[in-house]
Formats: sequence, structure tokens, C-alpha cells
Amino acid sequence: MDVDLVVPGLYLLRPEFGQACLWLDGRSATLVDTGIAGSGPAITALLVELGAELERIVLTHGHEDHVGAAAELRAATGAPVLAHAGDVAVIQGERPRPEPVLQDWERPLFDRVVPQVPPHPPCPVDQEIAEGDVLDFGGGARVLSTPGHTDGSTAVHVSRSRTLFAGDTIAHVGEVVLGTFNRDRARTVESFRRLAALDTDVVCFGHGEPITHDGGAGLRAAAATLTD
Repeated sequence: MDVDLVVPGLYLLRPEFGQACLWLDGRSATLVDTGIAGSGPAITALLVELGAELERIVLTHGHEDHVGAAAELRAATGAPVLAHAGDVAVIQGERPRPEPVLQDWERPLFDRVVPQVPPHPPCPVDQEIAEGDVLDFGGGARVLSTPGHTDGSTAVHVSRSRTLFAGDTIAHVGEVVLGTFNRDRARTVESFRRLAALDTDVVCFGHGEPITHDGGAGLRAAAATLTD
């Protein structure tokens, strides 16, 4: 697993497929997403290397490349799993992942990429999070409900450091763009615009490279090009 330092105290983890972010407050760690199933041992080893204790696992949504290692990390560390109610049943294996409503150009990409992603082991969600909740890391991390990519898609904004975890509502693949494979494109666009309006400097995405300076300006420029 490749690990990149985004800014001091924030790491981007690159398992075999997908991405995760590790936030450190001293020795207290918060993991945002987990990568695919099987990523747990590498993440656990990183925690040991950093001398950190995992306090919570925050899932931005219920897709396999984001929640795949949640069950194994929960079992290995005892850290609670947090997710929005809209995706809890999928994460816990109580219902299948709803299929996205694909744009024509997305279909070949979807058919090529999705079969590579292994199914995720069902994982209990210990705490449901909702709009306006404040999580105990980074001096207070606010939960934002960002439906569209999935019903329970969630972003997290750490206002003190002006850091945003955008999930899959937004991607940064050469340029800042709307995330792909959405359940409801119009709602995803609305969520994108909402995130773009935040005061942000550092932005981490579910797919693509982080932005480490003046990220809000890049999001606003991209949001201005979107159509409903």
C-alpha cells in the first residue's frame, strides 16, 4: 500500500483499489473510508508504524471500494464504524448496493472497473451520523449530508484547518469533476455546489489526487461549469 503525506497530520492511503485518508491528532487516528476488502492488514501495520490508535472509521458511503476493509479494521482495532443512515443497510449487508443511473459515456467504464472490485464483508455500523453532527477530531469535524452519488453519501469538513473530505461527490482526475456512477445526478450536482461553497484549503477525494492549497477556488470553478 502506498502512503502519501498530504499535509502534516493527514495521510492519503492507496490500497490495491480505492483510497482512504488517515487523520492524526497526536496518537489519536481517524480513518475516512477503508479501500477494498483485504486492505485492513496494511492499514493496521501503518497505525503501528505511526504509533497511533484508531478511534473511529468514518465511511463516506456504502460502495465496496470505500467500505471493503471496514469489518476487518473494526475487528482488529475495536474502532467504531460511523456512516449515514441512508447507506447503513448496504454496509451491513442487509440489502444489495443500489445500481447507479449511468450516463451513456459511463457505461463502458462501469463495466470495466466494477467487476475488479471484490464484494465487501458486511460490517456493523456502530453510529449513524447525520447532517450537522460534529465528530471529535481536528478540533471539530462537521458532517454534511451529500446525497446523489448514493442516498447516504456524506462529506466531512474540518473548519479549523479548512479541510474537506468530499467522498465520491467530487473527483480530481486531472481536473476537478463531478463524481461518476451516481444514483441521482441532479442531487449530486446540488451536493457538489454545496461543498464548493465551503471555506476550504485542503480537499481529499474518493478518487484522484488531493488539493493541498486553495481547494475551494478549484471546486467553485468546476461547479460553475456544471449543468443540472
